[in-house]
Amino acid sequence: MSATAEPATRLRDALRHVLLHLVTPLLMCLGMGLAYMGAFVTPEPNDMPIAVVGQGPQTQLLAQNIKDKAGDALDVRTLTSREQAVDALKSQDIAGAYVPDAKSPELIVATAGSDMSATAAQKIFTPVAAGQGAPLKVTDVAPPVDDDPTGQGLFFLLVAVSIGSYASVAVLGAAGAGLRMRARAGLVVGVSFAVSLIGAALAGPIFHLVHQGLWGVWAMAWLYAAGILFIGIGLHTFLKRWTTLAMMVLFVMLNFTTSGGLFRPELQNGFFGSLHAFWNGAGFVEGIRSHLYFGGHGLGGHVWTLAGWLVAGLLIVAVAALWERRQRTATAPADAPRAAVEERVAQEEEMEESVAV
Repeated sequence: MSATAEPATRLRDALRHVLLHLVTPLLMCLGMGLAYMGAFVTPEPNDMPIAVVGQGPQTQLLAQNIKDKAGDALDVRTLTSREQAVDALKSQDIAGAYVPDAKSPELIVATAGSDMSATAAQKIFTPVAAGQGAPLKVTDVAPPVDDDPTGQGLFFLLVAVSIGSYASVAVLGAAGAGLRMRARAGLVVGVSFAVSLIGAALAGPIFHLVHQGLWGVWAMAWLYAAGILFIGIGLHTFLKRWTTLAMMVLFVMLNFTTSGGLFRPELQNGFFGSLHAFWNGAGFVEGIRSHLYFGGHGLGGHVWTLAGWLVAGLLIVAVAALWERRQRTATAPADAPRAAVEERVAQEEEMEESVAV
């Protein structure tokens, strides 16, 4: 090879190396745009459950008229009493209940469940009350605490705990690649404990989102963080530097958008609404809501969701540990120095990517 060809070859190799590493941020850009804009840009009711309260043919006729105008956007029910409506709201079975009255029609909501859903219900029934010639009275039977007036503070708590968890995966996977899986798993327990304590501190003494039941919030934060971390270090064995992209897809793009922290599933399309039923971010946000505002209704199911993701993480780690053990056995001792150098280079590249992200 000539002397002039060597610089050209090195330049070509360097450009190929850079372009290959640019694939990850470009895919993140595309994925974040598709996820966030698809989930949040145009929120509108999608089979949103609401109720009309009362008995007799007039109640049935009003409910049917609302349903005929809304089509698939609303799931309109009838309840016989105001007490039933309050119970349904506190069970999060409906987003709003309209109580017709000639002088003072009332809309009952539970903004702690979703401020956006309560607002959507108010937009639906304000014209109905106006058609009766009376102003609409709005009653909130489950308001959030004064320090979190929109109830969206729990979503931002989810963001903080998620970032602490999946960013730690990059460190444990890269800097800790030389450790046996058992040691990395032990670090996961410690890191998830630290992340959950930070989350509890943010929710309690720092921003006062939680006025009671803080230990329950901490426990759910630990389950959530541990699930992410175990899944992450397990996947890193197989995905290497692509782990960051996989974690972003699982625990940012699909997680934040389906958590219900900003828009509950009744205000999203079918794809994001269906993921809400079993994704871990939804289990975290809805579990804390249930614990703080709705008397623990449905809390067991949300905790089981978090536990299920943790079990999945433990299984992935077990498979990864077995794989690494077989790889070590199959690697010849003579190849060890070269393999160590290659592993070190890969670790440095991955750390650079995670810091950039």
